[in-house]
Amino acid sequence: MTTTTTGTNVPTELRGPVGTAHTRVEGRDKVTGAARYAGDIPFADLAYGWLVLSTVARGRVSAVETGPVLDMPGVLEVLHHGNAPRVDRDFTGMLGVAPDPTTGLFQDDRVPHMGWPVALVVAETPEQAREAAEALVVRYEKEPHDVDFSAGRPDADTLDGHMPAVTGKGDLETQLAASAAVVDAEYTTPEEHHSMMEPHAATARWDGGRLDVLDSNQGATWVQNDLARLFSLDPGSVRIRSEHVGGGFGSKGVRAHQVAAVMAATALQRPVRVVMTRRQMFSLTGYRTPTTQRVRLGADADGRLRALQHDSLNLTSTVQDYVEPSAGVARVMYDADAHHTANRVVRLDVPTPTWMRGPGEAPGSFALESALDELAEELGIDPIELRARNDPEHGPVSGLPFAGRNVIACFREGARRFGWADRDPRPGVRRDGRWLLGTGTAAASFPAGAGPSTAALTAEADGTFTVRIAAADLGTGARTALALVAADALGVETDRIHMRIGDSDFGPAMIAGGSMGTRSWAWAINVAAGELRERLTLSGDVPPEGITVRSDTTEAVGALAQKERHSYGAQFAEVAVDPATGEVRVRRMLGIFAAGRIVNPLTARNQLVGGMIWGISMALHEEAVRDSGSGGLVGADLAGYHVAANADVRLVEADWIDDPDPEDPVGIKGIGEVGIVGAAAAIANAVWHATGVRHRHLPIRPDRVLLAGTAAGTDPAAAAEGVRDA
Repeated sequence: MTTTTTGTNVPTELRGPVGTAHTRVEGRDKVTGAARYAGDIPFADLAYGWLVLSTVARGRVSAVETGPVLDMPGVLEVLHHGNAPRVDRDFTGMLGVAPDPTTGLFQDDRVPHMGWPVALVVAETPEQAREAAEALVVRYEKEPHDVDFSAGRPDADTLDGHMPAVTGKGDLETQLAASAAVVDAEYTTPEEHHSMMEPHAATARWDGGRLDVLDSNQGATWVQNDLARLFSLDPGSVRIRSEHVGGGFGSKGVRAHQVAAVMAATALQRPVRVVMTRRQMFSLTGYRTPTTQRVRLGADADGRLRALQHDSLNLTSTVQDYVEPSAGVARVMYDADAHHTANRVVRLDVPTPTWMRGPGEAPGSFALESALDELAEELGIDPIELRARNDPEHGPVSGLPFAGRNVIACFREGARRFGWADRDPRPGVRRDGRWLLGTGTAAASFPAGAGPSTAALTAEADGTFTVRIAAADLGTGARTALALVAADALGVETDRIHMRIGDSDFGPAMIAGGSMGTRSWAWAINVAAGELRERLTLSGDVPPEGITVRSDTTEAVGALAQKERHSYGAQFAEVAVDPATGEVRVRRMLGIFAAGRIVNPLTARNQLVGGMIWGISMALHEEAVRDSGSGGLVGADLAGYHVAANADVRLVEADWIDDPDPEDPVGIKGIGEVGIVGAAAAIANAVWHATGVRHRHLPIRPDRVLLAGTAAGTDPAAAAEGVRDA
């Protein structure tokens, strides 16, 4: 028997497993190999597809010479624009976003960027498919391309995304002129890539007239709906399964490999698997766009902001607009009498960027929080005190009340634990042998939202409970957190909960993205558990088929009052800089966060620490460089694209203050992304404190340190005056 509840009246106080450390419920499966990923699952009669990518940055495909390849051993088919099935891309997908352009696979002969998919070779083995794909001759009519990104582009446009492109109030120039101290600086961040451990992989097959796709994704409902629309299918005739995912960070939506697998499975009427190579992922799975950001701040002598301007420019492709809303962070963090922000884009012959952990906030906080540090230096005010003096009482742009804002409490606790009071504010005065030492800090914030979800809970006759929800665990520990929420709401031990996730047949659910996943799913589970508990109280015995309750939180989530809802944090970093080699080492980091009720401290701390480590990587290492001549990336692999390794990470600590959300049934806000926000700025501010040289362009490479700051090793004051901009 099954009933449905909407979740408009839910309990606000839970007790028991929530808030206690718990090892991952799937941990044993992962360390023993029992947990299988999208590219691991065997099928009878499985064929393999290998994508062929363009070698020109702009033009047309004039010929695909399939004959010799089709004669190669094991080759079954070559799909391209001349023979591929048609798809319909004229729709808006989940979260109001159009599908990625590469999902319009093989629909015409246009090539909009280097690495655009032009063919799929399908063979009996992956080795045969790869050999044939590398042998396939594709001829092009090449056209001039433009991949050069810079702040001075005259063709840049303001563009609305998930937020308005431009906001403004007050006379900026008047307030700047009246300010006692002014900062006017440009900051840049480079192109960055997700680089998760598990590559993008999908297997498609037709099973009794129904499309069955085993995938690695961030939301089974998302992929189900988009594939159904692309192939003009009823969503109920499409099943997406994604039980284990080895990382996503924003990139694992609907992309070329799933569409290619479905096309090939349809053409051959047998299962087909398509797995991207690491190099292909650099072209086909999105990335964080580079940004150039101008920040102008003006303040009274006491540090009160009179003027704030934050303008951000990012690139996008010529086939789809993507906005990295880096200026959006200023709309939340600080107010001023004149407050102006803008997000702009320039369209180039490059792949389309996408969401990447902390989209907008991660690069935007580097610029804004670095500028705040510069302003504190100009005013002679402690950086934490300056932030406290400018902590707004309501949304600086929206005017909405904050649903809790504990960022200054994070700074106070972090300062106490980090030893901030012992810091000499003068730059370049601390040494440890050849190393210059410095400390820095920065604020963090990320929206705390929720999306409608459904969940089904079944009381089994053996006394256990089965939870079915189309959630996605990207390795974050979501599966375990949801088991704790279910056990807590039902008043039972966690080992009586069986979690089943990652299957579109379980009904619509929010994606794992925007730090909204666990909050959204936990809400739906909590609602269903409350109803099931009442049913069990009334019915007593459980019949052999069990008792199932299904929830739908659409109405409850839609009824939330309009407020500024965010998780917050304070980042602290200590660095050591070798002025002779330019090497920067992060000796220790501390992050204190106000991020709602923490469901599982063990995995939550891992998430926050992971974000902070990515901040180290962002500050010092990550940089994808595009060659203007070819239009492609230089070193598009993990040998050429550097990420932080174990040797780069020393002491990184994350903790939190008590900060439950009273309007969420479990008290959750979100922790997936706030850990990276502000981390790079804290490190950059620490490098300034160590050397007296301000680095406004990421990453802070050794050559940049040497170029700008060698003099800081002997005369920090002279370095600060003579080479202020790195």
